[in-house]
Amino acid sequence: MFLFIKEYRLKAGISVPRMAELTGIPRRTIQALEERGDCLVSNAKKIADVLGVKIDDFFTSPD
Repeated sequence: MFLFIKEYRLKAGISVPRMAELTGIPRRTIQALEERGDCLVSNAKKIADVLGVKIDDFFTSPD
């Protein structure tokens, strides 16, 4: 199952470095999880909180 984290981040207008600052997740980790389309639930929660969405939202494209 692919997570559309990058698409939600881009829709919110947040850069990878800024997301790293806001979540405390290293920039390389964010880049890697966006490429793979999967991540730890704890990281997904941090990202979802910053983006103001639910983790479940990542399972569908934000289009």
